[in-house]
Amino acid sequence: MSSEQQAGKEMKMMKLNTPLLDQLEEGEWPSFVSDLKALAKEKPQVTQLLNQLEESYETRWNYWTGTVLNVSGYGGGVIARLSDLAEKYPDLAQFHTIRLIAPPGFVYSTDALRNVADIAEKHGAGILQLHGMTGDILALGFDDKATFAAAEEFMENGWDLGGSGAAMRSLQCCVGQARCEMACFDTMKTTKFLTDTFISLLHRPEFMYKFKFKVSGCANDCANATHRSDMPIIGTWRGAMQIDQAKVAEFIDEKGIETVINNVITRCPTRCISLKGKELVVDDEDCVRCMHCINVMHKALKPGKDRGVSLLLGGKRSLKIGDIMSWMLVPFMKLETEEDYENFVELIERIWDFWNDNAMDHERIGEFVARIGLSTFLEGVGLEPDPRMVARPRTSPYIRFEELAPSRLDGEPNQDPKIWTREPETTEAAN
Repeated sequence: MSSEQQAGKEMKMMKLNTPLLDQLEEGEWPSFVSDLKALAKEKPQVTQLLNQLEESYETRWNYWTGTVLNVSGYGGGVIARLSDLAEKYPDLAQFHTIRLIAPPGFVYSTDALRNVADIAEKHGAGILQLHGMTGDILALGFDDKATFAAAEEFMENGWDLGGSGAAMRSLQCCVGQARCEMACFDTMKTTKFLTDTFISLLHRPEFMYKFKFKVSGCANDCANATHRSDMPIIGTWRGAMQIDQAKVAEFIDEKGIETVINNVITRCPTRCISLKGKELVVDDEDCVRCMHCINVMHKALKPGKDRGVSLLLGGKRSLKIGDIMSWMLVPFMKLETEEDYENFVELIERIWDFWNDNAMDHERIGEFVARIGLSTFLEGVGLEPDPRMVARPRTSPYIRFEELAPSRLDGEPNQDPKIWTREPETTEAAN
């Protein structure tokens, strides 16, 4: 047996040495460590993966390096990973991840899930993550050759690669009207529509940086859209909330009037709810549609009948200026008819054009707006300022528009930042 064959045999026989990871198996909750240990009995590279993770826990250092690997015809969808400890763990020299677009609402058949698992196990380490922060299915543990083979087989079976890089990312939505009576619009239809409409921008990165949509049927925001997407789409309604006063009375009889006072009235952010006897009175003009009262009294209260969406902008996790919660961009718009969707697409394209023409490299749209100011952004995308464009509802009621704000530094006048015009083709800086 050659020295290389002997080294390979030793690698396949590598034993687990993970005292720190073992602690994660303690307690009553399921542990990914236990799952990976079971998989390691069939997949030697998973043993190496656990041992490298143990070293990361010991040294508090990340031993993965990123690189670029594109499947033919795609500019994204593969997260290429190389191990800095490849000499010690050769099966981790290439340990790539393939992203797959999940169905809207994450609704699968068992056959579909088995199909994904079979392909992942055939070509890679057999590790699946459902779902990543973007909402994709993540299949882990492919080398260069296996990445191409697995991607082809995934696509032959009806799956499509997800987004990565400076592109529109795969959409994520709650199940919406398919199962939830609180949903104010069809989240799954909207998710599929946006995916189909902009699929080329998902597969072939053309942006300054990534752009994420997340879609929630109501302000409960089960898709975590407001703080984890560049454009959250949140279901809402106009006009009066629906109130069944008979159910209100039943709730009071069962739970007591103190429960309504302590858990509904005093927790309303705008104090727009009051009681008259056993009837609930809502000042709908002050209601901010937060859903709290509906969550508590879900048999007595329902969203209003005139339903649509609010469009927010700018949410993201860390990077340049830290975490940002989204702010209101369009307080209400309908998403029902073909014309509604056409208007929505037209607005999205205006926003993307202005952002891509003027943003710096790797600048998320929330960071871009924070840099140039909201008034300049609204002018650039053709939207009128609205006092409902709230930044921090509990600390600062309204965004201060640049032309009305005091100087940033004493004695220093405000100036609109330079932006680039789209016409003529020879771009010039315009104040």
